[in-house]
Amino acid sequence: MDGHELAEVAGAIGIFTFITTVITVIIVQVGATVRARAALAREEEYRRLAESGVETQQSIERQLTEAGRRLAAMEERMSSLEKILQTVE
Repeated sequence: MDGHELAEVAGAIGIFTFITTVITVIIVQVGATVRARAALAREEEYRRLAESGVETQQSIERQLTEAGRRLAAMEERMSSLEKILQTVE
């Protein structure tokens, strides 16, 4: 092999290495982009789930508050009925 053939082989190896490196970098970057998009979608779903949980909790709190008011009103009525019954006796 003379110097010219050796230079051609070295050039071919260099081009092959360059192309392999470029393809590898592209694959890694595409993978990172896909993972980032998946993570973003997952975080968005977690946010929606958390908001839904907060809304449900607030709804339950309102229902319990209303039930407490009704219970207090019933206790007042029961108390006044007991007083009336004690007066009647």
